[in-house]
Amino acid sequence: MNFTKRDDFQEALVKNLIIVILGIVINCINGIIVLTFCKNSVFHSDSRYILYMNLVVNDMILIYVSVTMHVLIYAYPNFNVSMCCTLVVTGSTTHMNTPIILAGMAIERYIAICKPLHHAQICTVRRTYIIIALTWGVGFVPAVADVIIVLATRPIGFFSSVIFCFSLNLYNTRYHEEKVKVVQALYMSFVWLTLIYTYFMIFRTARSAKGDTASAKKAQNTILLHGAQLLLCMLSYITPLYEVVLISFFPIHRSKITFLNYLITNIIPRLLTPLIYSVRDQKFAKHMSKYYCKVIIVKVKLKRRRLKCSSKRVCSSNG
Repeated sequence: MNFTKRDDFQEALVKNLIIVILGIVINCINGIIVLTFCKNSVFHSDSRYILYMNLVVNDMILIYVSVTMHVLIYAYPNFNVSMCCTLVVTGSTTHMNTPIILAGMAIERYIAICKPLHHAQICTVRRTYIIIALTWGVGFVPAVADVIIVLATRPIGFFSSVIFCFSLNLYNTRYHEEKVKVVQALYMSFVWLTLIYTYFMIFRTARSAKGDTASAKKAQNTILLHGAQLLLCMLSYITPLYEVVLISFFPIHRSKITFLNYLITNIIPRLLTPLIYSVRDQKFAKHMSKYYCKVIIVKVKLKRRRLKCSSKRVCSSNG
């Protein structure tokens, strides 16, 4: 995130407006997707859409926390450590969830394409919700580990003090550095190996299939888009490295570089989620358009009724 104090009022206002507007747009779109899922029971028994809703809800929480922290840093630079810790833990958990959820969705597509006869038995609704619970648990453990390290290395009064609310200010011991290296290596290795394996297996199935090659190719493209989305998310792990390089060449634009990096690594990947999974999915897009067409029609009818009622009142009063 861009947390420099050198921004003048106009620059800070523009940056926060961009972040807030994008955050509202993304969460409104995601809210429509969640509502469509809830209103149509046909999706409730399909593991694919349940996993997708988990990703959408995760993104909504992440966007909310991320945008809130970005605005608060400018509005209230010195923040209570306990509140800051709560926001950072929530943001960290949802951030770590994203690659694991993408890996889970890739595995589900692999089973659906490569083992279609076993898909119904393996990917049951109950097992899907168990996977979702495990995903949140695995994402939550590293965030809790950071807090435990702070408790072990800092006095208890530290949590009632104020701090510039940024994860590197909160977690700045060598134990945190070692934990980050181990966790990132394990998580990213597992996720990338999963995506690469599932992609090549689906690719092989698509080439050898004589029947429904269209669905296999679509799944193959979906895995590729998983990888593109994950690559954008992973840029946040190497942001400090290329920020140093870019800032060394363009020191005057330090603030703009950090802000652009924040947009690319935190906001843009979440904007891709509805485009990758909702718009491309004909079944989901069809139900979403049907439902919201009905909503618009009902609203238009209600508006007309109100106008008629108001015009009758005006006529009766004139009479």
